[in-house]
Amino acid sequence: MDADGRAHDSANAGMGGGGTGSPYVRLVNRFSSTPAGSWLVRNLAAKVDPFIFTATNGRFTVTGVPTLPMLTLTCIGARSGRERKVQLAYHRERDDLYVVASAMGQEAHPAWRANLLAHPDVTVQLRGRTMQAKAIPLTDGEKAEIWPRITRTIPQMKVYEKRTDRKLTVFRLTPA
Repeated sequence: MDADGRAHDSANAGMGGGGTGSPYVRLVNRFSSTPAGSWLVRNLAAKVDPFIFTATNGRFTVTGVPTLPMLTLTCIGARSGRERKVQLAYHRERDDLYVVASAMGQEAHPAWRANLLAHPDVTVQLRGRTMQAKAIPLTDGEKAEIWPRITRTIPQMKVYEKRTDRKLTVFRLTPA
């Protein structure tokens, strides 16, 4: 439980939850929020991680053991109608998972944001299990309430938010 009395998943407190953990976890999380680290994640990890994560049932990513709570989100392309997979850090509260359409602070929204807005029924793979969910964009008020907890779980979001003038959409993934 946090100070607000909300239950949180152990994944949020463990592997990267708020920047705590081993020196390796702190190094990887810090590097991923630098311009060079963001480039590496966008151009290498984003393409390879969904395959590694799926093949290892959530145990590994391109950097080894995940340093943040991670999931693979499978959605339907807004324009193509094809299945698309993206690897994302998430924040959990009770049964709901929260993902941020940050694109690491780039000026354009990530493609998966449009996919979720067009086709909100998704498949989520977590370490050890897969589930069906519905992706619901948060209102500004809902985002304002949960944002401090998301940034404790995924500290890089503070950097990504400062890099862009666009509004970062937060989606709640609710089990179907």
